[in-house]
Amino acid sequence: MEKRDYYDVLGVSRTADEAELKKAYRRLALEYHPDRNPDDPQAEEKFKEASEAYAVLSDAEKRRAYDRFGFAGVGQGAGGAPGFDFGNLGDVGDLFGDLFGDLFGGRATRTRRRGRAQRGADLRYNFEIDLADVLTGLETKIRLPKMRPCESCGGSGARPGTRPERCERCRGMGQVAFQQGFFRISRPCDACGGVGEVVRQHCTDCRGQGRVESRQTISVRVPPGVDEGTRLRLAGEGEAGVAGGPPGDLYVVISLKPHPLLHRDGRDLHCEVPVTFPQAALGGEIEVGTLEGTVKMQIPEGTQSGTVLRLRGKGVPSVGSPARGDQYVKIFVEVPTRLSDRQRELLESFAEEGGIEVSPKTRSFVEKLRDLFD
Repeated sequence: MEKRDYYDVLGVSRTADEAELKKAYRRLALEYHPDRNPDDPQAEEKFKEASEAYAVLSDAEKRRAYDRFGFAGVGQGAGGAPGFDFGNLGDVGDLFGDLFGDLFGGRATRTRRRGRAQRGADLRYNFEIDLADVLTGLETKIRLPKMRPCESCGGSGARPGTRPERCERCRGMGQVAFQQGFFRISRPCDACGGVGEVVRQHCTDCRGQGRVESRQTISVRVPPGVDEGTRLRLAGEGEAGVAGGPPGDLYVVISLKPHPLLHRDGRDLHCEVPVTFPQAALGGEIEVGTLEGTVKMQIPEGTQSGTVLRLRGKGVPSVGSPARGDQYVKIFVEVPTRLSDRQRELLESFAEEGGIEVSPKTRSFVEKLRDLFD
């Protein structure tokens, strides 16, 4: 196929700027890309032609040489382009990532050398605390198994006195390129696993891994106000990295032990306290358990079962705020299951006594019952 002028190929003038070149190439690439034109040799040739033109004109130095000397200035013969190296277009991911983004099935990403150093894994530790610890926080130590750098080889994995060598196959890049059609594609080097280095003589203590497992003791500070599921991040306390890479993080996940008397709801606490019938009827002072011990609490005369009373400031704080919530005390009246003869006699006398005021709840219930069935 006769070689055409690069400006004619892209359909732009000789004064076209970078934006115009990119726009023109994008239009042609969308139209003639092989993925959109399977089994169409003519479309593939036009796509290659447009790619070659854009590769030259988008490079300022090559464009000046082309404008002055034509195809000879960029090493191309006028009779065709059999010698054009599409590898000069750069990494395919760079080209299509810049021009098309997600167009051809997933965002193109730049191929980077991975290098041998890799970050260590993050760890999780489940830590159960008492509800009382939420009030004040605590400092403690935990012991857990994790990978640490091998002291013998300093984390390199190589036998002491030696060091990892550059991979000869990929020349230390961690990637090898191969031609597929008119594309040059890179993939991880199978000789070094994509790390760019190989260890010829392994450290005997870590067997070339650069890390060994051990149990370590770590200090943990739990702040006041933590709740069920709170995650505390301890930076750098995860597993050691590979070949000098940074360590991962440790996440301490909080859970609360059930309390025998109290139930938490955010910053507030809830509990139930039984009282006798005489206490509920006559009122009086009762003892209520809190996180700081028992306190005295006055209940009013005529307290009904299910009444909720509040103790201000007896709840727990939230993380970052010292202000505490409240504690809510739900009263339930205990009915005796066994009575002495004297107790029974007194209660029968009480029931027969006239003029007893009917409580509002009883009156409301009786009225609703009457309205329903009358």
